[in-house]
Amino acid sequence: MPRRQVNTIVAVVALWIGMGAAGAADVPASYPNRPMRMVVPFAPGGTVDIIGRIVADKLAERLGQAVVVDNRPGANAIVGSEIVARALPDGHTLLVVPAGFAVNPSLRKQMPYDTQRDLAPVGILGSSFYVMVITAAIPANNLREFIAWAKARPGQLSYASTGTGALTHLAAELFKSAAGVDMTHVPYKGGGALMPDLLAGRVVAFFGTMPTVAPQVRSGKLKALAVSTAKRPSTAPEIPTFIEGGLPGFEVAGWFGMLTTGRTPSAIVRRLDDELRAVLHEADAKERFLKHGMEVEHRSAAEFAALLVREVAQWRKVVGAAGIKPE
Repeated sequence: MPRRQVNTIVAVVALWIGMGAAGAADVPASYPNRPMRMVVPFAPGGTVDIIGRIVADKLAERLGQAVVVDNRPGANAIVGSEIVARALPDGHTLLVVPAGFAVNPSLRKQMPYDTQRDLAPVGILGSSFYVMVITAAIPANNLREFIAWAKARPGQLSYASTGTGALTHLAAELFKSAAGVDMTHVPYKGGGALMPDLLAGRVVAFFGTMPTVAPQVRSGKLKALAVSTAKRPSTAPEIPTFIEGGLPGFEVAGWFGMLTTGRTPSAIVRRLDDELRAVLHEADAKERFLKHGMEVEHRSAAEFAALLVREVAQWRKVVGAAGIKPE
């Protein structure tokens, strides 16, 4: 990473983490002193909702206050994020988001809040990953073979995504750039909507989560070529990484993180981070994450802030290269 970029990340993270320091002396000794609200900016039943409810249950046990999950879907997490951004900065309102949260500043000309000023990172909760799958009829059995096959058919192939600007779209655009292949994007309204066309070969590739594609991979209807993590995940050790497949440095993180309202006193953010670390070390929490195809992966507030800075910059480049116009 260039020195200038490193220095920028350090400066932004220092600002982000330090914004609550001035109010540290105002932290009430009884915190938390009333029920807490955990905003999940997606509909009930999805991955983010499942994670939010697991963590909410555990935090309630440790903090001695109810942690009420409030589902506020809309605009790829922007609706729910704005609610938290406008809340009182007292640590009683929390937000759980997926990795796609870092894409939003690149997709909107005007955001209803400033991500750095109005939201404070608390920590990373866990991680999942994307799997690149292809239609079983394609005569390729690994990533290198698929790249060679696709390069011989420039402009003739299409890939599916769960919507324009979704990580399933941008991960594929990043792959196209890294591998030097030319495929056309076909957006769908969710994984269920695209699956019939993918199985029939009307689109040939898709970056999906393991729960979405695992049944078709096990049945032999789809081929899993690579996972988007830097190392093979424990839940799918049989699938190689993109790095192993010949694309050095290729990684698309499928993280889930917690934030609170910006300007929350730093002492409260540290307390939340400490409680989060304790929650995620509980065997029961790890088991519940794994049951839903995710792994516990705690990272501190400072590490989360640094990750957000890097990923906002990365996806801004991908969005620009893909010609996606901000709305």
